[in-house]
Amino acid sequence: MKIKVIENFDGSFTLDREIQSILFSLLTGEKFLQQVAEQANCQTITFTEILFQPVPYSPGTPKGMPAELEKYHQSPEYLIINVPPNFMFAAKIFQPSRLCAIYQRL
Repeated sequence: MKIKVIENFDGSFTLDREIQSILFSLLTGEKFLQQVAEQANCQTITFTEILFQPVPYSPGTPKGMPAELEKYHQSPEYLIINVPPNFMFAAKIFQPSRLCAIYQRL
């Protein structure tokens, strides 16, 4: 079985303002922030309001994320999480099927 390397993948997406508002409120909820901070072994975190769709491996995107966001992956100041599926469902986001959110450690 061969591994297929995808040369170009369009990871762009747009969210309706209302849907984005619902998702952001879930991602910034007090309990959720505490849970993520605890898992990350830090006191507090803040949501940067940066979301991205994971992308397949390619020579231009070896981290599975848009190349312009790789600086967050490499920095110890930031934390990247998968948006929980129940948050996606609550916000009625079905396309894309997966999103990641970037948080900053404080």
